[in-house]
Amino acid sequence: MKAWMNELINEKIELQIAPLIDVVFLLLIYFMVSSTLKRTEADLTLALPGAISQSTEMEMPDEQIIEISADGAIMLNNKTYTAQDKSDLAGLEYTLLRYQQASILSKTKAMITIAAADDSAHERVVDVLNACAGAGIKNVTFGSNQ
Repeated sequence: MKAWMNELINEKIELQIAPLIDVVFLLLIYFMVSSTLKRTEADLTLALPGAISQSTEMEMPDEQIIEISADGAIMLNNKTYTAQDKSDLAGLEYTLLRYQQASILSKTKAMITIAAADDSAHERVVDVLNACAGAGIKNVTFGSNQ
């Protein structure tokens, strides 16, 4: 009996790695198949400013310019939205919604130009884009704040 115990103690224990690799690949395949890609800002139409020449005169739609200053203040029609907790952005969205409805009634395109300062926070630009999306305005362009 003592010989059997010595043989058991001296036997080297090996770890089988092949089943572990199989399990890792199965988990990898499961997570790849069950994950989804989410694009949150893909539904907004954006146009960057550029210079083009026109040969014919065209009718310009009604346009509102939203200015974003370096300190994060948002200005539309001489009204300033400065709350850092974003509590006043509902008022901006309501104003844009009324603008969208008025444009529909007058049969013109509702257009928004965002003129952000060079050193303004990107978060405030995204807040304005979200307000435009909430109001149903799809024609959003970017301009320079000079």
